[in-house]
Amino acid sequence: MTADENNAVQVDLAGFERDGFVIIDDVLPPALFEAAKQACEEAVEKGRKGEWPHRRIVGKAFPPWPAAGPDIWGIQHLMHPDLGLPLFKQIYTNPKLLSTACAILGVQSPESLQLELFNLLINPHTTPFSLPYHRDTIPAATPADEEAKLLTRPRTGTQYNLALYDDACLIVVPGSHRRPKTSEEAEALSKDDKTPLKDEIKVILKPNQAVFYENDILHRAEYNTLQRVTLHGSLGMEGQVERARMVLQHGVDYLKSESFTDGLDDTGKKMWSNLMEGYGKSDQVAQIHAD
Repeated sequence: MTADENNAVQVDLAGFERDGFVIIDDVLPPALFEAAKQACEEAVEKGRKGEWPHRRIVGKAFPPWPAAGPDIWGIQHLMHPDLGLPLFKQIYTNPKLLSTACAILGVQSPESLQLELFNLLINPHTTPFSLPYHRDTIPAATPADEEAKLLTRPRTGTQYNLALYDDACLIVVPGSHRRPKTSEEAEALSKDDKTPLKDEIKVILKPNQAVFYENDILHRAEYNTLQRVTLHGSLGMEGQVERARMVLQHGVDYLKSESFTDGLDDTGKKMWSNLMEGYGKSDQVAQIHAD
């Protein structure tokens, strides 16, 4: 991945279409990258001490998460005003992240994106944890013919993991965003939804690399106790009511206040406005994954 003199991001779109993911180098400028590590350290400390209640609790893969548990594997709602770390709004609206999303989604301007989720994925302190194989918007029990149909839907958003330290947690099956599960995959996952699958690969990220990936690629994750501090964000195209509905399941009512736009630049404010327009048309919370 390179950037030209105008900072237009060049993305391997052919590779993204083929594999369902692409890795982007040197995402944040050096000063912002170092500031991001400090902000994340503060967020993690608040989460581990229980001073920030919005956490991903070990033992549960999908929201809603319980109030407490044996350990945590993530910090939710980084842009929440009550967290007191406004730098995360600057990171979320970083031009390289937004330009990459624009390239993947085929839109000309970040102002055609809608603001969505920004969370932090971290290592548990004492309790290794793993996520099952899943597609983010298609339930695991979906029949193969329906799964194939859903996978032909137009792309309306993308998501990324931005590593601040070495990261080797995400596991994907390249190309599985374009096809239903094979009979062999379906049978194996019906017995153990965390079982390794043929052709799966581990996505290896170095500090300040991001992987952008299709949310309906078959993917899982393995969390050990080695340091992991990885920003996880999603971005959608404006006017996507269904994506706004998906965002609702993560308990983001704080986004509805106009005061949320404090600290956002003009692009960020337009992205927020785009999401609010979708919110206005959707009051139904989507529940994709069973507890």
